[in-house]
Amino acid sequence: MAGDKTHLVYVHGLWLTGRESLFLRRRLSQERGYVCHVFSYPSVSATMNDVTERLHDFVTMLVRQHNIKRMHFLGHSLGGLVLLRFFERYHDQPPGRLIFLGTPCVCSKAAQDLARIGWIAPLIGRPVAEELVLAREPRQWRQQRELGIIAGSKPVGLGRLFVRFDEESDGTIAVDETKLPGATDHLVLPVSHTGMNFSARVARQVGEFLEKGHFSLDA
Repeated sequence: MAGDKTHLVYVHGLWLTGRESLFLRRRLSQERGYVCHVFSYPSVSATMNDVTERLHDFVTMLVRQHNIKRMHFLGHSLGGLVLLRFFERYHDQPPGRLIFLGTPCVCSKAAQDLARIGWIAPLIGRPVAEELVLAREPRQWRQQRELGIIAGSKPVGLGRLFVRFDEESDGTIAVDETKLPGATDHLVLPVSHTGMNFSARVARQVGEFLEKGHFSLDA
């Protein structure tokens, strides 16, 4: 029965659609048996409130259609911030765990630097501007749901064309920018920001955390 299966909702990052997560979702489906769904949203034009409201409607529809009893969530980059704000607004969700991949939970030097470039600033979108450019209160994970965070340390990506990192990074987001206070577990893997979606190693660690509530000790 559909209600006996564990479902997973993937939330993509800036300028993406969720299709880039096909490899990751396929591995989680084949190896862990999860029923995977993609939440796609306008990452440039919509406000964060609009996006989280759309996600709430999407999750509510899934729960009703499939009689879901357990649901995990997985957010890549900006998608993690969407999920952070989603759970702050909508607490009553099916039990499960949550993972961020390369999410700038603390801040984003890349976003701040890009916002200073006149022709690029409009392209970073409203959610990024709200969360990473304008002044905000420090973020912290205060929910009961267990949260795992994977950061990348392979500095390959377009971010390097605009930002110079003096610390470990995935080419777009620095490792320290992913360290959200209150998270259950944090892991650094030698992958790039985009490469997280194509890494078998990342997929395995995502599965480990979703199953056990912590990353594998041999990571």
